[in-house]
This record gives sequence, structure tokens and C-alpha cells, in this order.
Amino acid sequence: MHLLIIGGSDAGISAALRAHEIDPAADITLLLADDYPNFSICGLPYFLSGQTPHWQQLAHRTDFPGIRVLRGHIARSIDAVARRVHVEHAGALRPIPYDRLIVATGATPVRPSITGGTLEGVYTLHTMDESFAIDRHITERSPRSAVIVGAGYIGLEMADALTRRGLQVTLLSRSTDVLPTVDAALARRVVDELHHHGVRVVSGVSAQRIDAAGAGGTAFALRVADSEGGRHGADLVILAVGVRPSSELAERAGAALGVHGAIAVTRQMQTNLPDVLAAGDCATTYHRLLDAPTYLSLGTIAHKQGRVAGERAVGGACEFAGTVGSQSLKVFDLAIARTGLLGHEARDAGFDPLTVAIQADDHKSYFPGAVPLQLRITGDRRSGRLLGAQILGDRRAEVSKRIDIVAAALYQGASVEQLNELDLTYTPPFSSPWDPVQLAAQAWQAQRAARGRSV
Repeated sequence: MHLLIIGGSDAGISAALRAHEIDPAADITLLLADDYPNFSICGLPYFLSGQTPHWQQLAHRTDFPGIRVLRGHIARSIDAVARRVHVEHAGALRPIPYDRLIVATGATPVRPSITGGTLEGVYTLHTMDESFAIDRHITERSPRSAVIVGAGYIGLEMADALTRRGLQVTLLSRSTDVLPTVDAALARRVVDELHHHGVRVVSGVSAQRIDAAGAGGTAFALRVADSEGGRHGADLVILAVGVRPSSELAERAGAALGVHGAIAVTRQMQTNLPDVLAAGDCATTYHRLLDAPTYLSLGTIAHKQGRVAGERAVGGACEFAGTVGSQSLKVFDLAIARTGLLGHEARDAGFDPLTVAIQADDHKSYFPGAVPLQLRITGDRRSGRLLGAQILGDRRAEVSKRIDIVAAALYQGASVEQLNELDLTYTPPFSSPWDPVQLAAQAWQAQRAARGRSV
């Protein structure tokens, strides 16, 4: 049985490794468009900041026993009837037959259609080659300033990275707050952290055009004009306005698309095409709370979906368990994490959400170094079901791991009360007898009861 996989990032490599693990006799070929199999795209900002000094450290692994990796091979078309993929390599096109195919083509950064978006010094960041180009620009041209268009995860991580490289950074945010994946109250704390480190934040604007400032005596190489008439000089511009699923190859072959134009897949990662599976950032993902497909571009999901696709391709019976949208981010010395649904997302899904906010120290205040955490718990007022949480605090305060407590509870369909009942560890340097997530659960229960009495 010949298993052909298109794409060598998280989903593709996970699929190949799992397929080989389940069936060591399977003939597995992986097509890689570039020369960097299984490199951490999530680690690119840390390479550019200098915190990960060598790009080679971003490789999850360097050997792939039992897997044929064809580097520099670009899939141009899929013939699902004849079961073959037409592949370009070194200028030549040839067909590669398959018995089963996994499409793991990932996502593509959105490059906004603005004048000047392709000027020299304007970059997106999603591939190793793009990171090399940005690093060369910084090393060889010694830019003094940068404008980042977009205030999501990549935009914020790059604001941190470029500040560490000595650049003065201006961040343009289309929304009134940065990081729209958390509530505004927490997003404002992120803005405070950016300001504290010298990042200039301009909210409620979009980039309209990028102009070359001209040669000789000008202060900046580029100027970014925004929708409110502002003009922002820069020697470097990063476009970080999001990604879209790279689903065109599969769509041309007849694959049905779903949410946000991602390849529609079942929980077994099967497309509508016979013996063609898809996984990762190119595919839809099942959301456990919504009980419906959604689209989330996250490495954690890509790894899991790839593993399922690889096992199914060689005859396994597993299925993707689904996501609850767990995410975390570091911005300078601040950590922000969320899981589950925000209040407005829960309302749109038909729940009756109540969100309660508290502040609590990360550990007992009498032990040195205690820092405050901001927590927000969302639950369904009618049933008491836990729906989500958000946590913000010092990056050393176990923010990411604490959100994982809530993610595990969500996975089990727990109530807010059951979150409070969990048997969690305690020692004064690390927590309190009631962990902050449990204190938030208690505050939620109290407010729910109080509102019930007032009705």
C-alpha cells in the first residue's frame, strides 16, 4: 500500500510517523515543497528575536526512518480518479501514484491587497525562507523602526521579537483592542505591556497603502498610510493579518470545502474524495463545545489531526476527538491564555452565558514572588456547564498550565462546580489550597446564585 502525503509540517509529518508506527511495512512518501521538514513555524518569532539563536534548533526532528521524504517537490494537481498526484521538481512534472492520499498543505498568510504590499522591505512570516529574509534585512540593513500590520498572535509575537532586536515598533490594529481572541478587559492589559516596552499601538485602523519614502536624506525607507489618515515611517513592515487554509489544490481535485474555505473533513479526517484524507491548517476541525466543524489554525490541532489521518490511512479505527480552542501566548513578560468559548461566542451558540472576573495571587502571598492573575470564567447560567476561561498574568505564573486545567474539564463536559471540586496540588510556592481557577469557579457560582435570587 502506497501512502502519499502532501506537506511536511506538523500534520504531514505526524501522519507519516503514525502510519509507519502502525504499519512498518507501508510504503510512505512525503512531498515537501521546501527543504525544511518538520520545522517549528511557531518558533520563528523566537529565532528572529535571538532567543533561539540557531534556526536549526527549530527542527522537531532530523531523521524520518521508514519514510521517503522528497524535498523541493511541489504538488501541482491531484487526479482522484486515476489516484495520482502531478508533482513538479527541478522544472520537470511527473505523476506519482498512490493508494491513499493525505493532503496536509497547511495555511497561507493573508497578504492584504493594499498598494505597496510587495515593496522591498515588506514581509509576511509563515515559512523558514520568510524568516531568513527578515533576519537578513535586520542584519544587513540595521533598520531602526518597524510597522506591524495586525495585532493577533503573530503581530504581538513579532512586536516582542523586533523590540528585542532593537527596533522601534509601531503596531496597527484593525480592532479597537489588540488580540481579539480574548475579552477587551484582558486585551487592554496586553496594550499596557506593549506600551511598557516601548511599542506604539494604534488601534481602530487598517493599513491603506505602503509607499517607498524615497532615497537620500529621508528618515525612513517606507511609509504606511492608515485608514484614519495617519502616516507611519518604517524601515521594515510585517504584514500579520492572519492566515487562510491552503485548500486550492484539493478543491481543484473536487474536494468539498467547509468553514472559511478549509477542506471539509469528517472526524476520521476523510474528505468527500475516495481514499483522500486531509489534516492540519488546510482542513476544518471539530469543536467539542459547538458540536460542529470550525476552523482554527493551531499546531496542537495539526499534530492531532495528522496522527489520526496517518492511522486511518493504514487501516486504523481512530477519530479526531475535537478541540475546545485552547491557546496561549507570551508578550514580553506577560502570558495570556484562553480555552473554550468567550461570552459572545457562547451566546451565538445558543447558551445563556455568564462571565465572572476575579483577581488572585498565583501562590500564597507570604512566599516571596507572588504575582496577581486575572481570571475570567464563563459558564452556562441555565445548566451550570463550564464553557470557557481566560487567564492573564506574569509569564512565570503557570498561566498556560492553569488554562490546561480548564481545558481538561471542558473536554469531560464538566460543570463549573466540578471544576471547583478537582483535587489539585498545593504548596505555598506554587499555589493556594484553592487554586486561582477554583476561586474563579467559586465566584462564578456565587454570582449565578445571586442573579438567580434577584430574578
